[in-house]
Amino acid sequence: MSLINTEIKPFKATAYHNGKFVPVTNDTLKGKWSVVVFYPADFTFVCPTELGDLADNYAEFKKLGVEIYGVSTDTHFAHKAWHDTSDTIKKVQYPLVGDPTAALARNFQVLIEEEGLALRGTFVINPEGQIKIMEVHDNGIGRDAKELLRKVRAAQYVASHPGEVCPAKWTPGAETLSPSLDLVGKI
Repeated sequence: MSLINTEIKPFKATAYHNGKFVPVTNDTLKGKWSVVVFYPADFTFVCPTELGDLADNYAEFKKLGVEIYGVSTDTHFAHKAWHDTSDTIKKVQYPLVGDPTAALARNFQVLIEEEGLALRGTFVINPEGQIKIMEVHDNGIGRDAKELLRKVRAAQYVASHPGEVCPAKWTPGAETLSPSLDLVGKI
């Protein structure tokens, strides 16, 4: 069963954020757009490239009213140690959520049970707490923050413009579609 349009399940976790350990719950994500990015583990190879890319584009996400949450099955203590020792992770200003019990990874259906690690899962959650975008793929394939920004903008546009949809490669200001009988077979 797809998680699209389902409400995120209740959870409680601890994140390393701006030099502090802070609580993060399902209620923390409500009331604004959120992006939850699962990655396999701290102190690895592809993961810092992705988290660094998100850090480099974080200001653009913030302009859209979006908070990012990086999540792995490591503890919040491991997140702090990684932050303190990696030049790339030092750039990260969004919360890094610890999920040592893998409860979040299970809730979002990205847990690799036999490894205790998460797949690379990206979830865009609207202010009501519903998952609007999800993408899960193999751990050897890194993500692109600019493409994620485009998808978030499209999700926000569709949410604020009922009756309109965004075609492939849509960017703000580009033409949208209004599905109707008149469009059938004409695209």
